[in-house]
Amino acid sequence: MTAVLVRRIIRLLVVVAGVSLVTFSILQVSGDPVALMMPEAPESDRVVLRERMGFNDPLLVQFGRFLGDSVRGEFGQSFYHRVPALDLVLERMPTTLLLTVLAMGLAVAISLPVGIVSAIRRNSALDQAATVGVFLGQSMPVFWTGIMLMLLFAVQWRLLPVSGWESWAAVILPALTLGTFSTPLLLRIVRSSMLDVINLDYVRTARAKGLSEWLVICRHALRNAALPLVTVAGLQFGLLLGGAVITETVFAVPGVGRLIVDAIRQLDFPVVQAAVFFLAMIVVTANFLVDMLYIVLNPQIRIR
Repeated sequence: MTAVLVRRIIRLLVVVAGVSLVTFSILQVSGDPVALMMPEAPESDRVVLRERMGFNDPLLVQFGRFLGDSVRGEFGQSFYHRVPALDLVLERMPTTLLLTVLAMGLAVAISLPVGIVSAIRRNSALDQAATVGVFLGQSMPVFWTGIMLMLLFAVQWRLLPVSGWESWAAVILPALTLGTFSTPLLLRIVRSSMLDVINLDYVRTARAKGLSEWLVICRHALRNAALPLVTVAGLQFGLLLGGAVITETVFAVPGVGRLIVDAIRQLDFPVVQAAVFFLAMIVVTANFLVDMLYIVLNPQIRIR
């Protein structure tokens, strides 16, 4: 077990370093932040500022300095806001995490019962309706879903706010938009997994003992069927964090996603690097916890 933990932690660190390298490389070819910061200054002043900020150093030196500072939690000051970049990210991170957790909770709350009933009553009207819903849900982009929900609930019916994050009512549309992105996939996974296990020998034995159908499903079948769901849900958590970038932009939510979009537009390198590094750490940590949970739920993996 210890060896497994060590290997997973090393893999976690390698993934974060790789994400940081990709982000750093893309930012280097995205433009000159000094020219954006000093649009009317003479070139001589820009050269002095580039030298002072270390932009003239070799790229490997700059990346090594970035990794070293990242380990200490130092990402420099924002070029635009003139405050530490990490402080900006940490200030907006709770909003993004709340939106992501609500969206994931909504997706699981819908997909789990509907997927179970759809598998038990295969080829029924509910099963066919769920299948149609899966196809429709997976074919709708996040930004389109958000705009349609905004037009319907905020503009047409005036039930919910168009944008912002000032009240709980303003949370509903962004969470619903982001949750709609993962619900079809999770529903399909639950249905497929339940179909694989509900006719196995140990489930038939539980029925033969006289247990109620829902007790058989919830206590015996669901545990094994939940293994693929746990794996996919961990991957979907990272995708939802990425999808929050679009959702927060559409609904003007003051989260990390919107901060990243603004920072990219302003060539604010420290903010982009701090935000991506922090999000990468959250994603790989979530996947690490899912791996550990998978080992707990599946004794065969634990024995190996």
